[in-house]
Amino acid sequence: MRSEHLQPAEKAALERLISRAQGNTGQSRSVADFLLAWWNSAECGKYDLTTAWGVDDDIVDDMCVVFRLASRSHSYPDTLGYGSQFEAIVREWRPELIRG
Repeated sequence: MRSEHLQPAEKAALERLISRAQGNTGQSRSVADFLLAWWNSAECGKYDLTTAWGVDDDIVDDMCVVFRLASRSHSYPDTLGYGSQFEAIVREWRPELIRG
């Protein structure tokens, strides 16, 4: 599945979360943790659902949409065309995982 096969609401929610994850706030960290758990939980870490308690409702709504997307698509974000964006999130929030 490629990004052009995403439903418009899924694409919009995912792109908003990617943008949020590129910030430098506590909420940005929570969003990054959520997204990276989808991409590679073995290396990037799991996501504790109670972390969402500190996130605004609109962000949680987007997380729910993306959770459904991940379940429906049976795909990782890089196979949906978002590999470079997720690599940027890793560089920001998991620099120790960068192989140089």
